[in-house]
Amino acid sequence: MRDYIRLSKVEGTASRQAHTDLPEGTYEREMSKEGFFGPAAHLYHQRPPTGWIDWEGPLRPRAFDLNRLNHRPNSPFKAAAVLHNAHVKLRFWRASGKMERLARNGDGDELLFVHDGAGQLFCDFGRLDLRAGDYVMLPRGTMWRTEFDGDADLLMIEATNDSYHLPDKGLVGHHAIFDPAMLDSPVMDDAFRAQQTPVGKEEVWRVDIKRRDVLSTVTYPYNPLDAVGWKGDLTPVKINVEHFRPLMSHRYHLPPSAHTTFVARRFVICTFCPRPMEMDPVALKVPFFHNNDDFDEALFYHRGDFFSRDNIERGMITFHPCGFTHGPHPKALAGMFKPRKTETDEYAVMLDTRDALEIGPLPEGVENHAYVNSWMPKKEAAE
Repeated sequence: MRDYIRLSKVEGTASRQAHTDLPEGTYEREMSKEGFFGPAAHLYHQRPPTGWIDWEGPLRPRAFDLNRLNHRPNSPFKAAAVLHNAHVKLRFWRASGKMERLARNGDGDELLFVHDGAGQLFCDFGRLDLRAGDYVMLPRGTMWRTEFDGDADLLMIEATNDSYHLPDKGLVGHHAIFDPAMLDSPVMDDAFRAQQTPVGKEEVWRVDIKRRDVLSTVTYPYNPLDAVGWKGDLTPVKINVEHFRPLMSHRYHLPPSAHTTFVARRFVICTFCPRPMEMDPVALKVPFFHNNDDFDEALFYHRGDFFSRDNIERGMITFHPCGFTHGPHPKALAGMFKPRKTETDEYAVMLDTRDALEIGPLPEGVENHAYVNSWMPKKEAAE
């Protein structure tokens, strides 16, 4: 059994309540353990803690414009790998139309997030309608395919050798953020039965099975999605971000961990949705500066006005490795206590990983190499 070394004290000029009533002319920085759940220190600086004028080395913040990925593979297993480690793989699949083969992931549960597009997903358990903003969790081993009405873009997050769970929501109860009753499951309706191969007829169907990142292909003389029923408590589930009811506080800016949506053993996924701004005049209205040194952070921007970021558009992803301070851009600091809106209107998906993330082999032009300069004072920032 172990415990952190804890010594709670106040030294010098500081606020007694985190994220509120900052000493005049200061900028708050949080240094914390366990993704905002563990011991924390709040330091009050005379200048923004991200006011660097130069950066050398690989730890720099990164940004990628996934809209610049031009290839639209027919298989989700050929989607562009953006970030990965031994426990998670984040891909961006620019899909189109109807999958020619079924897919089956033997490496872990798969979480799909529909960024753009609409269509249907067929799987062992039946059929699901898909639209922008849908999360779809597919348990490991599920056979599935999609039919989109034209082009579609999906974020894919694999829990490698692991399973997805709902977070422990503590004192607010398990109906917070979304009621589990809001989760949809596949249905075996007429559309599902219509895509099955009639008994006595033959047609070639292939299934690509991924295991240890290697594909095997199994060929059937019929569509193997031919189940007529199922029972049990293991099934794909779907929920749309428009159904989320985020936690909020009118007197205190909540940490990102308050918006945790799905968890695995070595990472969490959070969802940022529209919410009212903090109303207390002395409470921070923008994310606080922090160096969460236990997690790498990746943030995918789905839609809306990303109020803490400058020059970030939908379909982009930012990556902040642990080990340095990050926070709002200089433009956002102007609304630190007096926001220009009464509520946020952004949707974003955040991946926080316990283990360091590697960057995939992305094509030239996808990364914005000047992103590290976006915190610099304007006279220092690169054009």
